[in-house]
Amino acid sequence: MIVELGHFALVLALATAIYLTVVPIYGAQVGSARLMNVAAPAAGVLFLLTLLSFLSLVNAYVVSDFSVLNVWANSHTDKPLLYKITGVWGNHEGSMLLWVLILTLYGLAVALFSGNLPASLRARVLGVLGAVCVGFLLYIVTVSNPFERIPLDRAPVQGRGLNPILQDPALAAHPPLLYAGYVGFSVTFAFAIAALMEGKVDAAWARWVRPWTLAAWMFLTAGIAMGSWWAYYELGWGGWWFWDPVENASFMPWLAGVALLHSAIVVEKRNSLKVWTVLLAIVSFSLSLIGTFLVRSGVLSSVHAFAVDPERGVFILSLLVFFIGGSLFLYAIRANTLRTGGTFAPISREGALVVNNLLMSAATAAVFIGTLFPLVYEAVTGGGKITVGAPYFNLTFGILIMPLLLLIPVGPMLSWKRADLLPALQRLWVAAVAALIVAFFVVLWVDHRAFKAALGIGVGVWIVVGAIAEMLQRAMLFKAPLKVVLKRLATMPGQMLGMTLAHLGVGLVVMGAIISSTWKQELITSARPGETLKLAGFEITFLDESKVRGPDYVAEQARFQVKKDGRVLGIVTSEKRTFAGRAGMPTTEVGLMYFPTGDLYVAIGDKDSKGRVVRIYFNPFVYFLWLGAAFMVVGGITSLLDRRFRVGVPDRQKIPASAQPAQ
Repeated sequence: MIVELGHFALVLALATAIYLTVVPIYGAQVGSARLMNVAAPAAGVLFLLTLLSFLSLVNAYVVSDFSVLNVWANSHTDKPLLYKITGVWGNHEGSMLLWVLILTLYGLAVALFSGNLPASLRARVLGVLGAVCVGFLLYIVTVSNPFERIPLDRAPVQGRGLNPILQDPALAAHPPLLYAGYVGFSVTFAFAIAALMEGKVDAAWARWVRPWTLAAWMFLTAGIAMGSWWAYYELGWGGWWFWDPVENASFMPWLAGVALLHSAIVVEKRNSLKVWTVLLAIVSFSLSLIGTFLVRSGVLSSVHAFAVDPERGVFILSLLVFFIGGSLFLYAIRANTLRTGGTFAPISREGALVVNNLLMSAATAAVFIGTLFPLVYEAVTGGGKITVGAPYFNLTFGILIMPLLLLIPVGPMLSWKRADLLPALQRLWVAAVAALIVAFFVVLWVDHRAFKAALGIGVGVWIVVGAIAEMLQRAMLFKAPLKVVLKRLATMPGQMLGMTLAHLGVGLVVMGAIISSTWKQELITSARPGETLKLAGFEITFLDESKVRGPDYVAEQARFQVKKDGRVLGIVTSEKRTFAGRAGMPTTEVGLMYFPTGDLYVAIGDKDSKGRVVRIYFNPFVYFLWLGAAFMVVGGITSLLDRRFRVGVPDRQKIPASAQPAQ
């Protein structure tokens, strides 16, 4: 009965979404306050209905109702409760329901926290969000029903179990975080479409858009970092990024979101880049939709992708064409009404942000081309296969991103409208000296052949020290008593502190990526218990192996003793697990030992004639990657807490008569 209630709630949610789409937008068009005011209550009802539907599916998983096809295909009675719940979004149908639930939650948040929005703008924004809900709810109800029943006379007593690689704590959090980022860009998309309908983009509009963009970018950052960490310790290959198409699917909207964040600042501060900012808002959400299509259409083979039948892929492609094509068509006919704004000199903070946008957009395009080209090639040649791998992405992305990284500390040092470059560089002399010292140290004492790596590490140091220097400059460290400096640092606006933390995080990621990639050491061999292997100054002794049993799996476990300089540092274990219900799908559990200089990484493979295959890696300073991502997320949270996002919204500009939408 609860399952049928969830399905019925889903159908009611579709009807409510249609109502939310049509009535408020029509009310804004004809100027009816009564019709516009239904938007917020409708958004609340839509969220509650979707939540009821989602909780009904969660209940079916918790009680192991295997008469529901989705539960039978992705659950098992022996699974721990955590993985029964996360199994809800560990499959295509359930993950799409979670996608829509997060979308309706954003709609509810806009309704609750948009009291200072003009009624017409709020109605249009919520109406556009309703339209997105209509598309995906229609998809779920028609071709991706998570509540489909198995006939009672054939209902099984046991399920197949969740995909083993998804039975992991990081994968419990990864999809919700990633979806919160993907779906968050639907709010900025809705603001962009509403602005095109009104024919007005101004500082007030940018102030409303920025926190939603920041929230989406922050969640997407956390989701990407969590997925990278999971791939690092779960898949057993010793790496953290593979330029997998599904990884790129989340990276592209992240890059576009960075550009959108910086572009919206120019709109708010200088009333410029309006057309470009609206386009970026559309592109960010469009790339999120493209990512959804890549993962769920069945066109990709990946450990992250869901294998889905062509009917669903065609439906998602139709949604993609409708929303992207429709929004770009509206942009083409309405963008000319937004072409007003202030001017600025090339050397200025606005100029730096424009360069940021151009380079970030070019980098996004490079990743987009590399990701989609194999699919286009296969379609054009009728089945021909081509692979675009890491060498392409490393070269093209690296060339485009390096100038941007060099610019990061410089931009905040420039003044608005017109600036002098030399004084800005002079204020960064400490960062420049630190970067040069570190680069020379790497070449002279670490690896005299690693010129490119030394340059990259120097850039990372330049960003980190430059971010700190910029913050201290604002506190006037060298021109005020210590007590005054500390007070200024404590009262620094959240946006400024958040920017510093985020930029510092970028520098850490750059250093972690280059150091771990350049000086990673690995040993892949076969060994038997009692043998000692050596890598990076460590002595790793294979102690023993045994069979162990978990709640819903059996595992082959190997233990290794780690020594260095004759001192025992500890024991690490690695496992090959086979889960109940999914025979033949083993997973690897990596043994990790952490040191200030990096990670010792041990993973076991299958047995061969010489013993057990053992993979050992030493990944120097790889933790800088996730530490940097954490700084970015904390920077985003700090910025969102800035009270200026909640008070002091600029007054809206009047719409020129020539730009008034037709009634």
